[in-house]
Amino acid sequence: MTQGQQPRVLRPVELPAINRAKGVISQPLVLAERGSTSLTMGISTFEPGSVIPLHTHNVEKAITILEGEAVAIIDGQEHVVRPYDTTFVPPGVPHHFRNDSRTPMKFLWTYGGAHVTRTYVETGQTVEHLSAEDRRIAGADE
Repeated sequence: MTQGQQPRVLRPVELPAINRAKGVISQPLVLAERGSTSLTMGISTFEPGSVIPLHTHNVEKAITILEGEAVAIIDGQEHVVRPYDTTFVPPGVPHHFRNDSRTPMKFLWTYGGAHVTRTYVETGQTVEHLSAEDRRIAGADE
């Protein structure tokens, strides 16, 4: 193990959550700042009607629906996803999720890297994942 890379139990109730976008709260769990060298992971909750703009990442991504229902748009294809359905998105593939239901939706996200960027399809702008700029573009300040 490298310095800072210690085994631990991460309890969501003990960790800060961030306003990711309008109606979207994200709770980072496994991060480089917590010792990870090859993985980033967390939980996001989408209120009804919430959506993150279409984007890509520099690393592969997997999302598992924990509660509720979402529409996953992956490379132009729409898929309704429900609890325990899991999506896999390779780097550079445009995607996003939206909650068209009347109840909150929650998912677990995992990225195949400790350094994650997000590139917004509409503008081509690349930002650090969950950075202040990322949250601003996604509409957290609306």
